[in-house]
Amino acid sequence: MQKTDDPSAGQDKSIRKRLTRTVLIPSITLLVLWIAVSSYFVFNGLYAKVVADSVRQVSIPALSALAAIQQERQVGVEFLVNNGVSQADLADRQKLTDERLRELQTVFGPAIDSAPAQIADRMRELKSGFDQLPVIRAQIGFKSVSKAQANDFYNGILDTAFRLFEVQARVVPDEVAVQGAIAAITVFRSTDNMSREASLITSGYASGTLTPDEFMLFTQLMGVYRADLSRNAQFLEPSSQALYQNLIASDSWKRLAAAEDALVKRGPWTPKDKAGLPVGQTDWQKVSNDVAAAMTTLTIDQADKVSAAAIASGESQLRNAIIGSVIALLVSVASVIIAVRVSRTLVDRTLMTRLERLRNDSLDLAGNRLPDIVDRLKSGQQVDVAAELPRLDHGKDEIGQVAEALNIAQLTAVSAAVSEAKARSGVHNVFLGIAHRNQVLVHRQLQILDEMEKREEDSAQLASLFQLDHLATRARRTTENLIILGGKQPGRRWRNPVPLMEVLRAAVSETEQYSRVRVEAIPEVSITGSAVADTIHLVAELVDNGTTYSPPGSQVEVTATLVARGVVIEVSDQGLGMTETVRDWANAMMAETPEFDAMALRADTSLGLFVVARIASRLGITVTFAPSRYGGTRATVLIPTQVLVADGQTEDRIVVSDPQPPIEWPEPRAAIHSSGVLARAEEKPEKPRPKPRPAPDETPQGERAPLPQRRPQQNLVTQLRDDPDDDHGDDDVESGNAREFDQSRTLSAFHKGTLRGRESDMSAD
Repeated sequence: MQKTDDPSAGQDKSIRKRLTRTVLIPSITLLVLWIAVSSYFVFNGLYAKVVADSVRQVSIPALSALAAIQQERQVGVEFLVNNGVSQADLADRQKLTDERLRELQTVFGPAIDSAPAQIADRMRELKSGFDQLPVIRAQIGFKSVSKAQANDFYNGILDTAFRLFEVQARVVPDEVAVQGAIAAITVFRSTDNMSREASLITSGYASGTLTPDEFMLFTQLMGVYRADLSRNAQFLEPSSQALYQNLIASDSWKRLAAAEDALVKRGPWTPKDKAGLPVGQTDWQKVSNDVAAAMTTLTIDQADKVSAAAIASGESQLRNAIIGSVIALLVSVASVIIAVRVSRTLVDRTLMTRLERLRNDSLDLAGNRLPDIVDRLKSGQQVDVAAELPRLDHGKDEIGQVAEALNIAQLTAVSAAVSEAKARSGVHNVFLGIAHRNQVLVHRQLQILDEMEKREEDSAQLASLFQLDHLATRARRTTENLIILGGKQPGRRWRNPVPLMEVLRAAVSETEQYSRVRVEAIPEVSITGSAVADTIHLVAELVDNGTTYSPPGSQVEVTATLVARGVVIEVSDQGLGMTETVRDWANAMMAETPEFDAMALRADTSLGLFVVARIASRLGITVTFAPSRYGGTRATVLIPTQVLVADGQTEDRIVVSDPQPPIEWPEPRAAIHSSGVLARAEEKPEKPRPKPRPAPDETPQGERAPLPQRRPQQNLVTQLRDDPDDDHGDDDVESGNAREFDQSRTLSAFHKGTLRGRESDMSAD
């Protein structure tokens, strides 16, 4: 069981922590609500204050400057159409406008920096219009601009100001302040419409002409400003309402209204009709200027009162938010303190002590006792469950009931492990029993085949017997695979060392496609007798895997090299090789042998690799897989020094006691062509042929003589020592008969030689 080094991990899962968190949930919820509500009110208060400050700092000076621009518009248009306005009069009016703009510029920059983004954008737009005033003034002075162009420029500045005031009014979070700000904007718009109307009539007087289009615009402006002013008067502040009542009761207002009505009745005029106009130019300019000034004052008063109310509202919201936040914070702190005390009261020291003792007992059971018992059961040991698992006793309450449940759970787990161990043992016994029986039968079969080979002289029959012998040898290896998978060792044993060449040839002879295997460059070193059978088996599995997963006509190379740590055997094939994922998996299996339970039900080549891993783990052999130089797979086997014996040395006698009958080491079967004739051409004079099959001793009988070294063709008659001539034609009957006779005598001579080798080996033992 993996343990954590973090001491806080266990504490975080304690009952005290859980109860504390449960009790703290309402307090935390209250704290979150406090943060949200307080943030909302604080933000609204600050926002309302910032907007109100921007309105107060900018709007009031802006209204004065805009009123001056309205007057400059009227004078400039009149200058363009009539010489009645001198250059000096125009300059005086522009100078007055510049004074008002300088007052506005002092607060414009800081207000833009502190205002919200949407208000700041409108302020920059208005400032850009002010910056263009020198250009239009120069054009008016040179009379290089038309009356309509001049009107459009000044009207554009006033429209931009109107949009600024409208944004300021609508972003104020206070409803009352918004309504008052909208009323102030309406008054400003009405003042501008009245000023435009006055400028239009003034230019008509100056030019002597009021076109029908200009007359229609005049009537529209008059109707709009009157209706807007009357409709929004009820939303004005009390002081502004008083100013409005004074305005509409004034003589200037009445005279302006009468003049407007008379002009409406008169309609458009031309220069010849100028004398019959109902209102004179001087009277019109005077009353219109008086009313415009009064309406500007009304607008400034309304804006000032609304901005003051908005500032007061923002300060009130901010103050309330601060007070509410402090109260909510105190309540949250008190809730936390109460929750901690309640949790400590509920979870007293006695309860925590009992729970900690139960936890420690459970951890010891799960981490130490149960794994140890399971491991001992897997290894086949007898376990007294009652003695190994003492009963947990923690009282009769809920904690005691939990302990009793753990008792039942651990008893059930151990009982299941015992049953599983018994089942595993029974399955292994049956598994090994069947394997050993098959091993005995295969061994008897090999003995019978040996007797038949001794008596057979016919080459064709002898070739068939050799094929049966080879199949039986492979069947013996398969049976030994079952024994190795069952956790036991095969019955074949040797006391004396066996040369590595003989071991490799014996391994090759146990594979299906042995004729494709080439063994070369084998150093003169021997394998200890106790490791011979396992080494043969390991190499045979690797060679068989190489021949199976490579093209039918390709060769599998088996080489060996002496190294500092032992001897390295390499088995290389020319197949498609392993993918990187499969190769990593196979190397991991060789490094750490898995349990048979995880491999027993796999019906693929991994069973053979599992056998290799088992043998390698038992002998300390290292097996790795890598790509070969042919593109296939290269299996590298490092046999350690302690398993090797140099030529000329002897190994201490090893007495092998095995409950099963001893099994002979297989004679390396010679490769047989498809025609059934012994392939003498594969014998290489410069290397010794495989030794005859030595029979292991059943009881110690003194030191065993070295295995006989049979040189190629040493037991053949002189006439048969040369290789058969392959150049004879197949259509020559006599030559074919001669070759058949020579092949028969060759097989017979080889069989007699192997028989004498066995007899001499038995005599030496």
